[in-house]
Amino acid sequence: MSDVETPATRRAARGRGERPAAGRRRASHSLDAVLVEAVKLLDEAGEAALTFRALAARLGGGVGSIYWYVSGKDELLDRAADHVLADVLVTTSSAGDLPDPIESVRAIAVALFEAVADRPWLGAYFMRDTGVQQNGLALFERLGQQMLRLDLTPRQRFHAVSTVIGFVVGVAADMGQQPPREVLAGEVTREEHLARFVAEWRALDAEAFPFIHHVADEFEDHDDAEQFRAGLDLILTGLRDQAGQG
Repeated sequence: MSDVETPATRRAARGRGERPAAGRRRASHSLDAVLVEAVKLLDEAGEAALTFRALAARLGGGVGSIYWYVSGKDELLDRAADHVLADVLVTTSSAGDLPDPIESVRAIAVALFEAVADRPWLGAYFMRDTGVQQNGLALFERLGQQMLRLDLTPRQRFHAVSTVIGFVVGVAADMGQQPPREVLAGEVTREEHLARFVAEWRALDAEAFPFIHHVADEFEDHDDAEQFRAGLDLILTGLRDQAGQG
């Protein structure tokens, strides 16, 4: 059997409490430090900016030291996403104490939305690997426990949690996308950018696109957070009716 040390054997050794092989020195930083800096890089410039070389430079060590903690970039992204969810768990730690389980679900959903909307990269790595994403699993459980307070079947509860998470993460990731280059550069404001789209909508044939004309004014002045909450309300109203609380 080979005695070559690999990222997988190093992680297994950590789990058993073993020390690195002779001649190998463990990185001076911690997994938490690695994830904190990884999240910062992702927040600043997105997934493309997260390279092991850039991360090692921030941590003040070599690229090889990062492999003490993760097997590669995919695991690093999964763990970084889960690291962010730890704050959501803290924020929603008392959400289950609300007398109305629907309001508890709302509080958890809003906290998750705010975390993902600020980080458009996070949605793509949310709960991809529950083996390393224990915070994501805990968040799923926290929502699920609120469904246990409602008069629903197991299937209805599963669908309810999946729908809430899917809506929150999907909408937040969409709304959190990086603004167009001209908006970032300050060449036009967000309002001016939206006004261009609205002008294009209003130029469409009203008979062929009656709905587009109907909502053009709403789109021009819409607020992303308000739009999210309105959609969430639609889901939660349906959930309340399904549970016989309508």
